[in-house]
Amino acid sequence: MEPMPEDVITLLCVDEHRLMREGIVRIIELAGGLKVVAEGSSGEEAVAQFMAAKPDVTLMGLKLSGMDRLQAIHQIRHIQPDARIVVLTMHEGDETICRALKAGAMAYLLKDSVPQDLLRVIRDVHQGKRSIPPHIEARLESRSGQRVLTARELEVLELLLQGRRNQEISSALDISHNTVRAHVKNILKKLNVHDRTAALTEALRRGILHIDQST
Repeated sequence: MEPMPEDVITLLCVDEHRLMREGIVRIIELAGGLKVVAEGSSGEEAVAQFMAAKPDVTLMGLKLSGMDRLQAIHQIRHIQPDARIVVLTMHEGDETICRALKAGAMAYLLKDSVPQDLLRVIRDVHQGKRSIPPHIEARLESRSGQRVLTARELEVLELLLQGRRNQEISSALDISHNTVRAHVKNILKKLNVHDRTAALTEALRRGILHIDQST
């Protein structure tokens, strides 16, 4: 195998959808100075392929099977603290963005904009630049003063999205009925809404929750 030219940017592409990966590889193949050297479809494969290939830039879908995608980002950054990671998703919710950036991603790219923006984002990130659209930066700034839900509150919120009642949530999480009520009260307060329906609407709008669908 011939050594890779020093000026070629090497990439790892991780997405659970094969067609998405093939589309990204095709875009990259048509561009000069870029090469996909490894692929994966799960969080575990992302970490394993990163260790094996040591790519310059990692492209990672935000919905992966197996290991949580944010956990995979954390592990990659633990292996290589300056790893360049671009997250790809269909969701524009600010909570998703914030978690990915906090985990160590340097750029956030909506899959709908991949054909137009992918190459520019890859090159920006390879140069050590964060690449985040202005309107998303503004949304993150406006979010900075908002109170963050705890892990348990997120679990309760997800069960509310499934249509579970308090007693069902109590049984599912093995906590008391009064504790469930307290969590719901805190959720409403943190989201600045007055009822559960409004809480779910706000959580979906902000990307705290996602309706299960293809990404």
